Amino acid sequence: MRLHRNLVYTTIDSLNAIFNEGEYADKVVARALKKDKRWGSSDRKFVAETIYEIVRWKRLYAEIAEVKEPYDRDDLWRMFAAWAVLRGYTIPDWRQLEGTPQRKIKGRFDELSKTRKYRESIPDWMDELGVKELGEELWSKEIAAQNQQAQVILRVNTLKTTRQKLHAILMDLNIETEFLKDQPDALVLKERANVFLTDAFKDGFFEVQDANSQLVAAFLDVKPGMKVVDTCAGAGGKTLHMASLMENKGLLIAMDLYESKLKQLKLRAKRNGAFNIEYRIIDSTKVIKKLYDKADRVLIDAPCSGLGVLKRNPDSKWKLQPEFIDNIRKVQAEVLENYSRIVKPGGKLVYATCSILPSENQEQVKHFLTTENGKNFTFVQDKKILASESGFDGFYMALLERKL
Repeated sequence: MRLHRNLVYTTIDSLNAIFNEGEYADKVVARALKKDKRWGSSDRKFVAETIYEIVRWKRLYAEIAEVKEPYDRDDLWRMFAAWAVLRGYTIPDWRQLEGTPQRKIKGRFDELSKTRKYRESIPDWMDELGVKELGEELWSKEIAAQNQQAQVILRVNTLKTTRQKLHAILMDLNIETEFLKDQPDALVLKERANVFLTDAFKDGFFEVQDANSQLVAAFLDVKPGMKVVDTCAGAGGKTLHMASLMENKGLLIAMDLYESKLKQLKLRAKRNGAFNIEYRIIDSTKVIKKLYDKADRVLIDAPCSGLGVLKRNPDSKWKLQPEFIDNIRKVQAEVLENYSRIVKPGGKLVYATCSILPSENQEQVKHFLTTENGKNFTFVQDKKILASESGFDGFYMALLERKL
């Protein structure tokens, strides 16, 4: 297998932006893929996958290469060399790769792979936290699963088409998909493809959304004609799913702190043909208070550590800090306390996160039920979904019902 200079240079530039300039991997990769119009699909695939792989295994490759942050360009080349040797590439006689110690790299890899924090390439604090919350055995399985490449899952927009029709449309474009058992709106891509370039996407026939993320809207049990509030809508993957489950009937209020996210959601809703959505920026407590006791259903897709979606966002392993998790637990408790008041008597609430930590999940719900406001609710059921068991993202969701 040969390495091509312009592809490798782009990879090194991108790693520098992610590791040294604090940029987000997905943005950097998107920019890198636009660099050369002459690149074919295999070139683009090499650039995207190599950047993500070195980001995902940063600690392991840095240890093998014996380099420390902040990385200069020579350090990045040494990390790249470790990746290339372990991937079985022929090392070219470029100045930057001169004297690559291939046997030493393989030996260091074998040695370091015996220790979980190197093998799974995670910071010490994250390894300790995972063991503390999930136990040695489960954490080992889970972090290994979180290091697998995420599959591409589509959620069929039932406002515009059916799963069978979309499956056939994509088949005509040589994009093969499979149905998922017990997931009526999901299609799994057999091989990665840029589905965003298809007319089916531009016409709003589907969104890209993880299979387990698709379980949340159904768990809330929304029905056509209801008044539903999505309190942390973001760019709105779950909002759009609820709109389709409501068949555009009733009112769906999408709220968020950030206007930019709601603008993105508006564009997506237009493409999806979802027109029962109202948008509200949470710029004061009034916005929430106006809705107290009004909604049949409330979704609290709470801000969290994101430790259930590391396979999708491998750079967050390096951006996340332990203080952030301490702070986010406080935010979760406040959000649950305040937004739960929007549920009317007899209505239902789902608290969801894309975290696998009990302290962000079961323990938050348990604590809430002991508070003054929480005593108005009954716990119905919850789902703890691990990547190691499902093959998709890690999620948590709890269904609560407000007493009459």
